[in-house]
Amino acid sequence: MSQDTLRTETKIGVWGLGYVGLPLAHALAQHFPTVGYDINAQRVEEILQGIDHNLALSADDLKLHSKITYTAEADVVKVASGSTEATADKVDALYKTIITAGTHRAGSIKVVEAAKVIENTQRDLNIALVNELTILFEKLDIDTHEVLRAAASKWNFLENPQVYVSSNLVGFVNVLDACRYNEVEHLVYASSSSVYGANTHMPFSVHSNVDHPLSLYARRKKANELMAHTYSHLFDLPTTGLRFFTVYGPWGCPDMALFKFTRAILAGEAIDVYNFGKHQRDFTYIDDIVEGVIRTLDKIATSNADWDSDAPDPATSKAPYRLYNIGSNGPIELMRYIEILEQCLGKTAEKNLLPLQAGDVPATYADVDALIADVDYQPDTPIEVGVARFVEWYREFYAVD
Repeated sequence: MSQDTLRTETKIGVWGLGYVGLPLAHALAQHFPTVGYDINAQRVEEILQGIDHNLALSADDLKLHSKITYTAEADVVKVASGSTEATADKVDALYKTIITAGTHRAGSIKVVEAAKVIENTQRDLNIALVNELTILFEKLDIDTHEVLRAAASKWNFLENPQVYVSSNLVGFVNVLDACRYNEVEHLVYASSSSVYGANTHMPFSVHSNVDHPLSLYARRKKANELMAHTYSHLFDLPTTGLRFFTVYGPWGCPDMALFKFTRAILAGEAIDVYNFGKHQRDFTYIDDIVEGVIRTLDKIATSNADWDSDAPDPATSKAPYRLYNIGSNGPIELMRYIEILEQCLGKTAEKNLLPLQAGDVPATYADVDALIADVDYQPDTPIEVGVARFVEWYREFYAVD
């Protein structure tokens, strides 16, 4: 492609028309068709009128480069706060008049700014630096959990797969490199039952092929397993991947089903029940997961002398590499899971029955024979006990009746 063709056919998008974005957009507009985006529609309108309160460009500069096109980007959540509660209310209310995706209320301006750093760092594909930053925030007396919640509120990874996949894959390579150069004795990492994807033979076995993922999350976890094997082969780094099956319990992620169901039921709100409640999941209590992690950590992965490249076992290798399922080995239907939660809460849920979500699977069921054989362990917390413990913790942590 010639340079002239490149300049006529290429369109440049610049997101964020601030001190850097606005001059950059205008510089690019001298050579390429350029679109400048900003989350604030009022700011876009002012720029079109030759007004720039940030003083990145003068009114004459704005008029000079009339080739640039401006538009407002209002479908990304805005994290809002203020120096006082009243100011925060005003900021939040203002954003809600501009932004269609809504707002995430943060406890302080420090949290807002820290969330921006985390979000941008994650989008720049450096998970290791995110971890370092969270440690720094703790030292600066900034609530790290609140920062991470604020940063996470910004992006829907189903709609932004490039950010999601690249960030996690590069992050895992950073972990592998850190283990390699620091001569780590054994890396145990979290994989997922989602890697079984389109497989229907139950129970799911680590010795089965998993080349048909149904979601980007599953694809990423499968890729992590393959990268771990590569490092095990090239650098003799012992790695063990643990395929977790539907982990639940205290201190989990607030966006997980059990948290959402509990909050909604206590608030008298309806819950969304996908696949009309006919899902089957091998729910695994968090304490069982922790026990499995500790036991496999002590069982350093070794090479399998009997591994045959003509009939390769996906769960082992000539390299020091292992895969295990950690699940309860007893699937429970989602509707039964909700029924147990209702009993523990003493309330009945109003249910919105919905079809299967894209990328989801109707059932999971863990074959844990390899886990039993190698580390003498099988998760055994009954679902009734696990949910009851969660509800007890939830009431205490969130101070609700």
